[in-house]
Order: sequence, then C-alpha cells, then structure tokens
Amino acid sequence: MNIIRSFFQARPCACAAALLCAFSLTAHAADRPAKFAVASSQLQAMGIQTAPLQTQLESVRTSYPAQVVIPPNAEQVISSPVAGLISQLMVQPNQLVRAGEPLVRLVSPELGQLQLQLLQASARATLARQAARREQDLFGEGLIAQRRVQEAQAALQEAEATLRQAKTALRLSGMSPATIDKVAASGNPQESLVLSAKQAGHVTDIKVAPGQRVDPATALMNVAQTGTLWLEIQVPVAESTTWAPGTELKVKGRDITAQILNSSAMVTSGSQMVVMRALVRGKAGQVRPGELLSVELPAATGAGGWDLPLSAVAHDGNQAYVFVRTADGFEARPVKLAASAGQRVRIQGPVKAGEQIAVSGVVALKGAWLDEKETK
Repeated sequence: MNIIRSFFQARPCACAAALLCAFSLTAHAADRPAKFAVASSQLQAMGIQTAPLQTQLESVRTSYPAQVVIPPNAEQVISSPVAGLISQLMVQPNQLVRAGEPLVRLVSPELGQLQLQLLQASARATLARQAARREQDLFGEGLIAQRRVQEAQAALQEAEATLRQAKTALRLSGMSPATIDKVAASGNPQESLVLSAKQAGHVTDIKVAPGQRVDPATALMNVAQTGTLWLEIQVPVAESTTWAPGTELKVKGRDITAQILNSSAMVTSGSQMVVMRALVRGKAGQVRPGELLSVELPAATGAGGWDLPLSAVAHDGNQAYVFVRTADGFEARPVKLAASAGQRVRIQGPVKAGEQIAVSGVVALKGAWLDEKETK
C-alpha cells in the first residue's frame, strides 16, 4: 500500500492521465451497441415479445387546442347606410335566409333628402332631353345655328351625370336599383328603407332592436354561411414550421378531418403561440362556430424516423435504447427520441425496416443487458 501511495505521489501527472484515459474508454464503451445472449426458451418466461420495425408516421400525434371560426369571406355584416330609426326586424336569430331576403326596415330623414335629389335630377334630365331634341329639329330645318345644338347636348350630358350621381347615392344608402327606378318614374318617394341579405346564410347575431336610433355604418346584424368553416389552432412558435399547407389533421373525438391552409405571420405576445388555420373538410355541419376543440397533428417527420410503442424504449441514464433481436439474443442500440404522444414515440437511430424490436418485457432485457455489461 505504501508502494502504491509513493507511486502516485511521485508521478501525479502520469496518474491523472491514466485515470482520464480509463474514464474515456469506459464512457466510449458504454455508448457502443452491446450484444447479449438470451435463449429462445427464456423469451416467454421473461414476457418478451417482438414486432417488425415499420414506418407508421401517422401513429404519433400531438394535440393542440383549436376554435371553430367562420371564414371572413363567408360572413356578411349588415350595417346602416344612413342615420335613422329601426322600425322593424324582419328575421329572427339563427334564421336561415336566402340571398335578397329582407332583413330590417329603416326610416331616415336622410333617405328622404336623397330621394328628393333624385326626383330633381330626373326632372332636369327630362327637360334637357326635350330641349336637345327640339334644338336638333330646328337645326335640321335650318332655323338655328349648330352652336345651339351643341349647347343643348352639353346641358343634357350634365343633367344625365347629375341623375346618375343621385342614383348612385341611393344605391350606397341601401336602396335597390329597381326601387330607385320606380321612385324616379312615379315621383313618389319611399317612406322607409329595407335592407336585404346579399348572400344566403344564417342570422348569427342581431345587435339592434325596433325603435333604436342608429348612426351611419352601425352594425345591425350578421349573416354567415356555415357550410364552410375554419379551425384556428394554437401552436407553439417553435413548432409552427413543422406542418406545411395541405397537411391533414384530425379533430379529437370526432369523425372529422381538416386541412391546413396557412399559418399566421404574427406571434401572440402573451402566450408566444402562432395561429394556424385549417379548412374543415366535408362535415362542417358537425361543428359550430365558436366551439372549442382539440385537434391531433402528426408529429414532426424526419429522416430515419420510426414509430414504436412507448414500452419498447429503455433508458440508461440520459440515453434511450431499443433492443433488436439477433441470432442468439438481442442488441441494445442507442436511439434519439424525436417525438412522443400518448403511448407512442418516434425514434431516430441505427435501425432498419423489418428488424425485430422488443416491444414488451423490455425491463427484463435491460436487466440482462446491464448484467452483461458488468460481467465484461
């Protein structure tokens, strides 16, 4: 013992180098795949079962929260084009309406003023038209100069432009072209304005009541087409580039699939999440706008990715291993866990398709493997 102590005291540098070398060799050996023998007769007793390695990339899925929303182009906001008073609601909440169906009746002093301008412009245009015809007839008889015909034509063009502008103002106020022509022809202004649906859909929200006064651009109600719905999925920003547009996903607990359309370019500052939008395919009637759901997305794919039961993976320290069947036993091969979901994991490592992987009894195999390492 004194001789050994004298050796270490005399050559401390050499001793340290030897220990470091021995440690490196041990650590390197621990990282190598290790083969160990297991008799075929022991497999059943140890509860060991194997399965061939296959690519099943759809089996590992991760869940994320999602909300059902209506696409922007499928929702119409009915707003008041002029200031006025709501005199009648002609629909009920959740009612299905057709395109062109009346929704709300509005009375407005501003509407009366616009119709007055229409009637005045119509009368001026009629007089200018008659004057232009008369001047043209007189010029044809040689009684007047051509200059008077040109002046009459210019006055007619100005009157018709004023009439078109008056009709446009009424169209912007919500009056239909047919009603505008009727007012101009009859000379009788309408007492109220009826706003109609521009597209078929469900009345999803009524924001006003009869007798309520509204300002221009006040939202009155929403009409939405619910045949096409989106899912807005909350995904961590670090994983937002994992799924490309066109990737299919499943709605958890429903027989519904959706297809990713795009991802938001913005990150929610509070939660650091990115919103991904997906189109519900085929069965939009089974979900409702505003409903909160959970969706399942396939885990990230990569080169050398394999899906296995969680029970097939063993750990030695921080390193994960799978046990591959050999001619006389098994071989422990180090792998990397790329993703996990529920009872499935995705691994990457030196394994090949068709190799028999232990999927049960892995605890017993790990014990046999560690015993083999210690004996060596």
